Amino acid sequence: MTTVVQPPASPTVVALEITGTCQLQCTQCFAESGPNGTHGVLTAADWRRVISDAAAIGARDVQLIGCEPTTHPAWAELVDHALGLGLLVEVYSNLFHIKSAWWEVLGRDGVKLATSYYSDRAEEHDAITTRPGSYERTRANISEAVRRGIPLRVGIVSVLPGQRVSEARGELEALGVRAIRTDRMRRLGRASLPADAANAAELCGRCGRGQAAVLPSGEVTPCVMARWLTTGNVRERGLAEVLGGASWAEALRLIPARADGGPCDPDCKPASDGADCAPAEQPACDPKYDE
Repeated sequence: MTTVVQPPASPTVVALEITGTCQLQCTQCFAESGPNGTHGVLTAADWRRVISDAAAIGARDVQLIGCEPTTHPAWAELVDHALGLGLLVEVYSNLFHIKSAWWEVLGRDGVKLATSYYSDRAEEHDAITTRPGSYERTRANISEAVRRGIPLRVGIVSVLPGQRVSEARGELEALGVRAIRTDRMRRLGRASLPADAANAAELCGRCGRGQAAVLPSGEVTPCVMARWLTTGNVRERGLAEVLGGASWAEALRLIPARADGGPCDPDCKPASDGADCAPAEQPACDPKYDE
């Protein structure tokens, strides 16, 4: 009897890491981003094509992520293109610098925001981002997003011993933020140990199941955190072809499933309304970080 192996379902969320540039240089950054990063090799036209491909395979959400996506000169154009195809768009920003004109883009129907937060104390928050003043700027822009009624989710990543995670949550709640999740620091990228630069055990175990990611190089991976598991390049093949290939299936095989079979919350997915890999009704990976 022949066993038929069903291919994985097409992702409903496609994360687009449109740049490697960021004003911050966070100590735990899985992408090792910073001010010296580049926008990679994909042009705005390339990204529009990828977004069109995502819509064609049945995705319902795209996430513009980095590093810091608003540093890319075409980010607002890409939002417009995605909305025009009927996709929902999440902009994952550090909220360090938001130009006045950008609020109109972020306030469009179908657009939502996500960001990271670390502490209710400026010195602790800024020690993690390594950028003085980042706490005040991010906090002010969180307040503005809430004031404008822009859907916003915030993730608190536990990085430092004794970090004021609970206090940060309380501050966010006082600001009016309702979608808040916590996660532990993943030993990936800048936070990796010498022997663990590509440690699949640090992944949530759901990578590639319901989502895919495209890096600034054009490489497709199961998640922006699983950046070493490249499966094909959108400069050479369409997204559907990459996701239907043997390399994609092999990458998913290499990602260890969680023992309890449940979803998890990497810091790029700190909370959810059910439209990504981390449904809001589920607990984070390690209960001690979900305070």
